[in-house]
Amino acid sequence: MALTPLEIEALGLSLRVAFWAVLVSLPPGIAVAWLLARREFPGKALVDGIVHLPLVVPPVVIGYLLLVSLGRRGAIGGWLYDSFGITLIFTWKGAAVASAVMAFPLLVRAIRLSLEAVDRRLETAARTLGATPAQVLFGITLPLTAPGILAGVVLAFARSLGEFGATITFVSNIPGETRTLPIALYSVLQTPDGEQAATRLAVISIVLALAALFASEWVARRLAARLRGRP
Repeated sequence: MALTPLEIEALGLSLRVAFWAVLVSLPPGIAVAWLLARREFPGKALVDGIVHLPLVVPPVVIGYLLLVSLGRRGAIGGWLYDSFGITLIFTWKGAAVASAVMAFPLLVRAIRLSLEAVDRRLETAARTLGATPAQVLFGITLPLTAPGILAGVVLAFARSLGEFGATITFVSNIPGETRTLPIALYSVLQTPDGEQAATRLAVISIVLALAALFASEWVARRLAARLRGRP
C-alpha cells in the first residue's frame, strides 16, 4: 500500500499548488467579499458576475484567458517577464494561479455570507466607544467572520486540489512541474493498463479532500463554540 514515486510526486505538487493558491487568493478574497457585502456602488452586479465567472464557464476558457494574458506574449505575462524575469506559463506557479482563479468564487462567497451575518450593531457600538476602523475590522469583524473565512479557505483548498481544465490549458502536463493529482490521473488513463494506477490516484484525491473537509468542520465547530463563549 506504499505510495509510488508517481503518486508521491503528484501529491506533493498538488499540496504545494493548493497551499499557495489559497495563500495568494485569501487577502484579495477577504477584500472583495467585504466590498460586495458592505458597499453599494455602480457596477456591483458586474463585479459580482466577474467574480463568479469561473463557476459558470468551462475551465478551459479560464485557462485560455490566463494563457492569453499571463503568457510571455500577454500584456501581464510579458510585463512580468521583461520587468522581473517571472514566468508563470508551464510552471507550478502558473498552476497555483490557475487553481486560485478557479477557487476564488468559492472563497469569496463563503466569506461574504459570513460577513453579512455579522451583527453590525457591534461594530457601531465599538466605533461610538472610540475604536478606529482598523480596530473594528481586526478586533470585531474578522474574528466574527472567522468560521466563514475558514470554510472558504477549505473549500478553496479542496477545489484547488481537484483543478484540471484551466491548469492543463495554461501550464500543460509536465512531470514534476505541473502534473498535479488530476493531471496525473488523466495521464495514466491514457496509457495501456493504467486503470489500477488511476484508481489509486482517485482514492488518494478523495481521501485528501474528505480529510480537509472533516478537519475544517471540526475546527469551525470549535471556533464557533469559542466565539459563543463555550469551552
